[in-house]
Formats: sequence, C-alpha cells, structure tokens
Amino acid sequence: MIAHIKGRLVEKTPTYVIVETGGVGYLINISLHTFSKLPNDEACMLHTHFAVREDAQILYGFADKEERRLFRHLVSVSGVGPSTAQIVLSSMSPDETINAILSSNVAAIQKVKGIGSKTAQRIIVDLKDRIAKEGAILPDGVIVDPESNKSLEDALSALVMLGFAKNAAEKALRQVIENEGRDLSVEQLIKATLKRL
Repeated sequence: MIAHIKGRLVEKTPTYVIVETGGVGYLINISLHTFSKLPNDEACMLHTHFAVREDAQILYGFADKEERRLFRHLVSVSGVGPSTAQIVLSSMSPDETINAILSSNVAAIQKVKGIGSKTAQRIIVDLKDRIAKEGAILPDGVIVDPESNKSLEDALSALVMLGFAKNAAEKALRQVIENEGRDLSVEQLIKATLKRL
C-alpha cells in the first residue's frame, strides 16, 4: 500500500497530477477539491489510495487525510467505484458531502453526475452512522470529535428519556456546543441544554 507520495509537481490538471520523486513520475488522479489546494510546480505531498483492478493499477491522491478517508468510505458502498467517488469529491467539498450524508440530503447527493436516487440513498444508509461515530461535521456545521460525539449521543438519549422531543433536544445541544465548546461532559451538556429547552 502506498500511503503518500512526496515530490515535485511536474504537471497539474483538474483531474490528475504527475508528481516526480526519486526520478519516477507518478500519475495520480485527484478531485477538484485537491486541485484547488495544490501549489504550482512546487514540492507537494499527496495522501494516496492505491486501487488495483484486473485491467489497471490506479493511484488517487488527496490534499488531506480527511478527504482520503471520505473517499474510502464512498468506495465501500455497493455501486460506488473510485471514479464515482472522485466525481462526488469534485462536485462537492468533503464538508458538503459529509453534511449531505449526515442530514440525509438525497437531493444534494443525487445532483452528482452518475448518481441516481437509489445510490444516493444507499450512500446515506451505509455511511451516516459510520461517519457520525468516527467524528464529523453535523448538519449545522458544528465539528464534533469521536469522544464528544459519544457524549452528545448520551446527552441526547438522556434528554429524550426526560421527555423532550428529539429534534428540539438536538437543536439545543448544537447551540450548547457552538457556544460553550466541545469539551463538556455528558452531565455538563445535559445541564446546559436544559437551560435552553
């Protein structure tokens, strides 16, 4: 497995780059998101995913590990290959893709060329819980890490058991995280949220 490639950017296009390292030029497929973050004709490093098919061996490159992780999630969905995942990440930023998945926005994902309604729904069903568990961006743009995400889940569960509507509790929890930060215990989250409900 090739984890990353660091070298001189020889050629840069919106769909691929050639990076020379150790006298070898590697052709690496990229998304528009990565394209916008790369310098011109300078040293660069790309995190990579190496795809092996019967008829080809293809390198995909990413400006950061988060985009690569999202790419790998997408290709794990039945019916979504590396090319489709690359189109998704070229049509939407990683943040927009994650928000669309977490908010179950089928219409946003379906706007991507080559993705129909069934595939968009499958992406959401397969990835929503996985992305939420590992830490991601909530639909309102609040970044939550895995530990505080667990606290968030526990706090939400407790608030629902106390008789509050789930949607209202979620909204109040997001406001608490926005205003008071992510380093709150479950107890602190619940107390702060109760003041808003």
